[in-house]
Amino acid sequence: MIIPTAEPFFLPGGPVGCLLVHGFTGTPKEMRWMGEYLAEKGFSVLGIRLAGHATSLEDMLRARWGDWLTSVEEGWHTLSGYCDQTVILGLSMGGVLSLLFSTLKPVTGVVAMSTPYALPPDPRLRFLHWLHWIQPIAPHAEESDWVDSEAEAVHTSYGAYPSRSIIEFRDLLAEMRAALPAVKAPVLLMHSRSDGGVSPESMPKIYAELGTEDKEMLWLENSGHVITRDAARQQVFTAAEAFIRRVTAK
Repeated sequence: MIIPTAEPFFLPGGPVGCLLVHGFTGTPKEMRWMGEYLAEKGFSVLGIRLAGHATSLEDMLRARWGDWLTSVEEGWHTLSGYCDQTVILGLSMGGVLSLLFSTLKPVTGVVAMSTPYALPPDPRLRFLHWLHWIQPIAPHAEESDWVDSEAEAVHTSYGAYPSRSIIEFRDLLAEMRAALPAVKAPVLLMHSRSDGGVSPESMPKIYAELGTEDKEMLWLENSGHVITRDAARQQVFTAAEAFIRRVTAK
């Protein structure tokens, strides 16, 4: 059963579609405010639920990175049947999936937000194939990077990381890095300088390896990792809207 308030959503509108992809252990809810904003501007919006997310940690343990990519593809097919053009917007791991997916199917543009380039260095990563049997669930970091405490209070995600899923995330990141030179769609990258979940150094690394010449970076100053929900969200929404209008007008 899907966690209440974390359901996927479809907001029908005009011929330009926006496919919204949430992050690792997150839910469609973290993309909902952005989706409602874009729908008010006349776009058709689909916020998908990645396999194993928004239900239970046990479900996520069974999911592989290919299942997450398949979730994106299913959403793309749904939206493509309704819209003439599709822009894909992803947060954190959703940004990883969005960049990788843009090399597999035609999209008009990509907005990748708070997107990691690689997992943080940790000597335990090399032993994950054994450690996940000993510690199947890894706790989230205790320190919060949220600026908007009211938004944090209503945020919905799993309260821990399934260790087996970290292996999948690591492998997915390797797939994305290999695919970056093949990204040809226009790309907007956004990242907070105060991101406590994904190193801000990720954004320039991704930017440097993108194959497209139509690429830009936007730094945020007043936000934590979940920039679609935190204090700078309005800046995120308006920047995404301007990018979508530009690339779909070509």
